Order: sequence, then structure tokens, then C-alpha cells
Amino acid sequence: MTKKALVTGITGQDGSYLAELLLSKGYKVYGLRRRTSVPIMENIEHIKNEIEFVDGDLLDQGSLINAVRTANPDEVYNLAAQSFVGTSWDQPVLTGQSTGIGVTNMLEAVRLTKPEARFYQASSSEMFGKVVETPQKETTPFYPRSPYGVAKVYGHWITVNYRESYDMYACSGILFNHESPRRGVEFVTRKVTDAAARIKLGLQNELRMGNLDAKRDWGFAGDYVKAMWLMLQQDTPDDFVISTGETHTVEELVEIAFGHVGLSWRDYVVVDPKFVRPAEVDLLLGDCTKAKEKLGWKLEVDFEQLVTMMVESDLRKYSSSNNA
Repeated sequence: MTKKALVTGITGQDGSYLAELLLSKGYKVYGLRRRTSVPIMENIEHIKNEIEFVDGDLLDQGSLINAVRTANPDEVYNLAAQSFVGTSWDQPVLTGQSTGIGVTNMLEAVRLTKPEARFYQASSSEMFGKVVETPQKETTPFYPRSPYGVAKVYGHWITVNYRESYDMYACSGILFNHESPRRGVEFVTRKVTDAAARIKLGLQNELRMGNLDAKRDWGFAGDYVKAMWLMLQQDTPDDFVISTGETHTVEELVEIAFGHVGLSWRDYVVVDPKFVRPAEVDLLLGDCTKAKEKLGWKLEVDFEQLVTMMVESDLRKYSSSNNA
């Protein structure tokens, strides 16, 4: 019998890679879609005809109940959120509603409509924020440093609460930074690779950055969605840190990206105070031992491969648009 999955945030980076994975495994994939005048389909353009879209909004409980009823899913992956940390200071209420309360709305829709469905919540390493121990693992206390991180903590704990209160199969993946060519240019990794490609092709003169000393644990989104799927295939629901176990500075990211196109980053990068966050997260480093041991999950793309993959993608994009 064909398994069915409902994915929120399907047009985003993670949603698109997850949809590809599920389709490759023979799933019938439903994607939750907010009604907009111009749907953004770039990440799933190549598979959109294989996905069945259902209308819904994380802030509208009734629409979510209808979406779950329509899809009748075996698995629900809640990836939708206001997911840009920087924006969460400008739009803290919206972030709290979509990234926090939206999780409750989705859990409640599943509980009322298809309580036996398995539920995955996209938690985040930003919940650790001002870290109290390094590396961070499933038992590390949270200390978020942004409205986004605070909202994600709420989403995480409400998922645990529904699991314990209603005996639902609900789990959270505490994913550390994961990137890809499908990452939006507002995120630092893509901002850097996009700029390296544009500067190389003479389309841009400089790159303005914030804190170059900030350290992150960066992995490839395509690897991380496999962990999401694996979490819902276990006998009992549990929460897992998904990370590389390695940390790299923003400066390393810049150096690899510019080096790949034969440029010295110091000639083009300008540190601009306006890109420094009100409360900075200086070091995130995940311990994914539990995921490796219990899920059998493993990384396939390392940091340098990830950065060069993204630079190459941006080079192709701008080269083709120039030649059009």
C-alpha cells in the first residue's frame, strides 16, 4: 500500500529535498500551500507535477484540519516557519505565531483528524543560542538568543507535550545549520556564494558582512532530510540532534567560496556593523552520536564540497542568464 506524506513548507529548501526523497521511495506526497498571488515554485519546479497541493496556512486551524483530512497522511513533516533569524527581530510577533503557535495548530489538526499519523517537527540548533555546553546534544539546555530561537523552543516543547499527553508519534529533529544551492540569498552561506559568483563574473564589486568570527556547524540539506525520514521509521518516537560535529567560521566560508573562483576574499569583503545581530550566537557545534547510532544516519557531503557546490550553482545561474 502506498504511503502518504503531508509536507508543510514544501517549496522551501528542506521541503524540496524531502519531497524528492519521499517520491523516490514511492510515497504519495501532499504539499501544504498558502494561497498567494504568485506561488513560489522554483525549488520544486522539476517535481511539482508529482506533488498534490492542498491549501492551508499554519495560522488557520480550520484550513489545517481540512488539509490533513484531504491528505489522510501516514506521515506529517512540519517544516513551514518564518525561518530567517535576522527577520525575527523585525517581525517577532509573526515569528512567534508561525514558528511557535503554528506548530500547535498543526499538531492539533493531526490529533483531531489523523492521530495515528507520525509527526515530524523541524526544531533548530538556534534553540541552544548562548550555549551552556559544547558540543550540544539532545540533553543540552536551551538558551535562545533570537525571537526565532525562542519560537522554535516553544515548537519543540509543544511537540514533546503532545507526544506525552496524547501518546502521539511526534518527534523533533534538532537540525544544525544545513545549506544547499536552494538556500535563500538572505542566509549567510548563500549570500557569500552568490556574491563570489557575481564578483567573479563582474556583476558585483563587494560583499558586506557582519561577524566573520561566528562559528557554525554547517551541513548539506540533502543529507539532513534523510535523517527526518529515518526518525519517522523508528519503533518509538524520539528527538535527535542532526549535525556534522565540525565547526567552521564565517571567514572560512568566505575564504573557500572566493578561493574556488580564484579570488582573494580580503579584496572584496567589507565588515559592516549593520549586519551584526542584536544578540549574537557565537558557537554552535552539534553532537550527532545518537542519530548515527540509533538511526544509522551518516553524512555524505563535507563542508568544502558543500560550499563549492553552492558556488558552482550560482556561477551556472548567472552565466546562463548573461548568455540568455
